Amino acid sequence: MTDSAPATLLAFDFGRRRIGIAVGQTISATASPLQTVEATRDGAINWAVIEKLVVEWRPDALVVGIPSHADGSEHPLSARIQRFARQLGGRFALPVHLIDERLSSHAAEAFAGTTSRHRLDAHAAQIILETYLAENEQKQTRG
Repeated sequence: MTDSAPATLLAFDFGRRRIGIAVGQTISATASPLQTVEATRDGAINWAVIEKLVVEWRPDALVVGIPSHADGSEHPLSARIQRFARQLGGRFALPVHLIDERLSSHAAEAFAGTTSRHRLDAHAAQIILETYLAENEQKQTRG
């Protein structure tokens, strides 16, 4: 997002069993956890639930957190997450932005004060989106 027009965004914290989702907006640079989507019984992405959220929130863009190790090297899930991001863009014809989500789950745990994985994933998506919004705001300020 490079212009200053208000935009709604959905963010995703991808995991093998669950995907945390958050919603936010550029006008206030804030985000809120929405929900955690469980994988289907066969471990596939539950696209029906994600589609309902996209239809409901009508985002202008999507943000996907991509992990890396502390030294910056690629995380084992990186390829799967990049594939998920491409699928999101293809299914919903929306721009998809990847952002480093290093340690977002740990930050979510500290922020939310819970160890429930179900709640943590949505809070991790919130942190991913807030990080994206803050970085985007800094670029516009410098720009």
